Amino acid sequence: MALFLILHLFLIAMVSFAMFGEGANDCKESRCNSDGPSIRFPFRLQHQPQHCGYPGFELSCTNNKTILSTLPNSLILIVEDIDYASQEITLYCPTSCIVNLLYFNFSASPFLFNDEPLLCNFSFFSRSSISSNGDFGSHGCSITPEIGLIALSNLEPLEYYLGSSHYKKIAEISSVPCDLRYYPLRMSWLNPKCGDSEGLGMDCGFKNYSNQLGTKCFDRPSTTKGGFTEPLIAGGVLGFLLLGIIMLALHEFYSSSKIERENQARVEKFLEDYRALRPTRYTYAEIKKITNMFHERLGEGAYGVVYKGTLSNEIHVAVKVLNDSIGNGEEFINEVAAMGKIHHFNVVRLVGYCADGFRNALVYEYLPNQSLDKLIFPARSKDHINLNWKKLHDIAMGIAKGLEYLHQGCDQQILHFDIKPQNILLDHNLNPKISDFGLAKLCSKEKSVVTMTEARGTMGYIAPEVLSSNFGKASHKSDVYSFGMLLLEMV
Repeated sequence: MALFLILHLFLIAMVSFAMFGEGANDCKESRCNSDGPSIRFPFRLQHQPQHCGYPGFELSCTNNKTILSTLPNSLILIVEDIDYASQEITLYCPTSCIVNLLYFNFSASPFLFNDEPLLCNFSFFSRSSISSNGDFGSHGCSITPEIGLIALSNLEPLEYYLGSSHYKKIAEISSVPCDLRYYPLRMSWLNPKCGDSEGLGMDCGFKNYSNQLGTKCFDRPSTTKGGFTEPLIAGGVLGFLLLGIIMLALHEFYSSSKIERENQARVEKFLEDYRALRPTRYTYAEIKKITNMFHERLGEGAYGVVYKGTLSNEIHVAVKVLNDSIGNGEEFINEVAAMGKIHHFNVVRLVGYCADGFRNALVYEYLPNQSLDKLIFPARSKDHINLNWKKLHDIAMGIAKGLEYLHQGCDQQILHFDIKPQNILLDHNLNPKISDFGLAKLCSKEKSVVTMTEARGTMGYIAPEVLSSNFGKASHKSDVYSFGMLLLEMV
């Protein structure tokens, strides 16, 4: 431990000296040509040190052109302009190839399409003489009906352009600017947030002049004849004045990281034990693709945000992205353990999950009519659906059947502990499905009671014995009590 601290003292002192000495010149503002855009933080040229720019913001100079060199699929785009105040970048393809639409997958890039332009879905059609494997051969950029290859947006009538010719769809791309074929591409970035620094006439950079992802504003230094931004001794003094605070922050960081690693190992061990029963496992990159970069939010709860998504076979799903800072993985394990074993018409189906580092997410089937509370409290909903007594009775019976299955139909008894209208979702035919098993507990069918270390559930629906053991022991009857309160709400 002592050696560890000494090494960090040495590294911090070296970084402080480098910050205020000649090393600062490594990150000076530059251009690829006299008319090119200014290159400074968060951007950096590839030959500059990594601390000069933010990850994913690397540029290169080719034939006096500024090239964005961190896009996926080796796509080459020329940087026409960089607006640091509004955090926008203007790009264009040197060949204006419409085929490049196929490669506009920015899920692995920090840049996003601006909200202003109209977004379209493009479909690519070809005649039988052109391969559909994505290799367009010698056709180059001249994509016209004459050579048998054409790209159309969803705003263009297929019959007018395709006519009576025999075309086959070979590829498609969704949610890109409609005018991408004719105008430069304007994109923006969310992180790092350096727009405020630009407005104040200050520089933006990494905190403590390291490549940690935290950024801050710096006063723009006055340049002297020697080229140094500050005397060398000032760097050393500042570094050692901040040393105590930095060491405390490092200690806190490594302590919290250790706890996070232990929680992650706990989740991974559970998933390994669960491999025979678990649903499909997705990476975080796949989750971003499924949700179109978290484009459509369905709702938000105490444990995370729910987004609408689409699988590759056009099946809609609901994706709950769990908060990193809540719990120690228990919410995630409860949900996967409980729902992964459930196959019942009146219980929401778990399609898959994501356990990618510290990022956890759950993928459920999508139910278009949202939750029961939107229907039984019509004043809270914009779209009012009239429910007659027969339909209310059918919904109540469906919830009861789902609860009976959880208590008696599984290998282990599943106690939900959070039955309420908000956790009853409705499909297109208003059939009810029980959801949200974050507070659930598993126990054997023979064990009629469970031990509660703390109250769980929602006030107004919690059974008395769950709140306090003075009223008895918590069991499956606690769910029945919550179900009774739900029935009263429906009535």
